[in-house]
Amino acid sequence: MADRHQLLTEQIPHLRRYARVLHAGRMADADDLVQDTLERAVNKWGLWRGVGSVRPWLFSIMHNLFVDQCAVRQAQTTQALDDLPDGALPVQAADQELRLEALELLAALQRLSVPLREVLLLVAVEGLSYAETAKALSVPTGTVMSRLSRARTQLWQLTSGEGAQRPALRVIESQRSVG
Repeated sequence: MADRHQLLTEQIPHLRRYARVLHAGRMADADDLVQDTLERAVNKWGLWRGVGSVRPWLFSIMHNLFVDQCAVRQAQTTQALDDLPDGALPVQAADQELRLEALELLAALQRLSVPLREVLLLVAVEGLSYAETAKALSVPTGTVMSRLSRARTQLWQLTSGEGAQRPALRVIESQRSVG
């Protein structure tokens, strides 16, 4: 029992961070989602295979609960970024320019569709592998890769101006295939 408690407790900060972004910084909704996720995990503990990290399984539960909530609401509401609590902003003391950049990034994240935002957060923020993210969201790995690419491109465009193009990847000569 202590092992289960410890495994779940260690994941709470990750779950809270992910839930806050999913719920556009609405702390009460995010905390409710985390609570529901943990409750379901405890009730369904026998379904976790015990292999690897428990985090992808918990994110999968959270994803499914969030999708269910969205289906019930049918329309998501977002708060103005000025109304976000300070906990949704970077923890370090920021100068005015850094704060504005953080607000711009949060606004851009909220403009991404939920599927793109989920993949970007799970891979880039939570550090899940493509396979773990695919499992958590119940989608193929290729879908994770394409959503991540679209999310990064859209985020780049939203933060660099509408007409901005992402820098092209450069080809390293020694790795180019000879044909």
